[in-house]
Amino acid sequence: MSKEKPNNSKKISLAEVAKAAGVSKMTASRVLRNQGGFSDSTRDRVMAEVERLGYLPNRMATAFAAGESSPFVGVSIPDLRNEAFSQILEGIDHKLGTFGHQTVLGLTRNLPEEEEKWIEKILSWQPAGMILTGRVHSPKAISMLKHAAIPVVEMWDLNSSPMDMCVGLNHFDCGYHVGRFLIEKGYRRLGYVGTDHGVANAAQSRLEGFQKAVADGGGDVRHHLCLNDIPGFYPGYYGTEQLLNAQRGIEAIFFQNDNMAVGGYEFCESHALQIPQDIGIVGWGDLPVLSVFRKKMTTVKVRHVRLGQLAAEKLLSTLHGSAVQPVSDIGYLTVPGATT
Repeated sequence: MSKEKPNNSKKISLAEVAKAAGVSKMTASRVLRNQGGFSDSTRDRVMAEVERLGYLPNRMATAFAAGESSPFVGVSIPDLRNEAFSQILEGIDHKLGTFGHQTVLGLTRNLPEEEEKWIEKILSWQPAGMILTGRVHSPKAISMLKHAAIPVVEMWDLNSSPMDMCVGLNHFDCGYHVGRFLIEKGYRRLGYVGTDHGVANAAQSRLEGFQKAVADGGGDVRHHLCLNDIPGFYPGYYGTEQLLNAQRGIEAIFFQNDNMAVGGYEFCESHALQIPQDIGIVGWGDLPVLSVFRKKMTTVKVRHVRLGQLAAEKLLSTLHGSAVQPVSDIGYLTVPGATT
């Protein structure tokens, strides 16, 4: 007679697996941890019952009981709707997964108070380490992380004096390079379209660098517009409309990212503005949309996936006892296109 099927609504315990296999709970535990001290037939019986009963082992408890380090790594990003952070997360998660670690994601909206609450929650799980977006953290968050005594990588904003380690780029210098590029191309009356920089601190740094370079070159950022929205296609479209209605004579626009720049391009083209003859457009990030866009966009290339990989590599190297360079500048590259 076949064994009775388990009730799928009930959580199966290790003791039930052991009883069904006719072994002790300790033996069943040793089988699941592959610690030896049991026969092949015993292993086969235990694993058959694991499969039949649908037992899901508590990996955290198993790891800690064996004296292993936690498999969890906390990773905070502001928003999944921003493709730059989606790519960074892809690089982190793949690298961590290759070495048996599990990403525990937090979405903080670039708000220190949200990050603080998330850090407190994740630390209760005893993670192996943390990867945080940005360089601004609440005093309580910094104190909690220092007392946790785990490796911490700050990413995205380059920080020469990080809490522990840092991987990022200098966003002010990046914006300055864009402003200087446009000045050298002969543009003098410029504009900027982005989103709320109260939370997008890196974008604010880029804007400040851009304004400084334009002023240094004898130009003028006639108007800059920061919308209460996400940096996507439609905000780029209506942001361009608002900018050009508010200030006539703008010769080129720098956008917070490429998606906004594509939206701005579509507005200009739909209103009979020739690009770049009537107005120049510069994006940022070298996002996937540019690979299929009908015109080569002037943009700034940032290796987002590589940034995530490098952040994970630093943390993993520290966990494995290897020496690492505490600060890494991922860099950027201005890529001229047919829109300037």
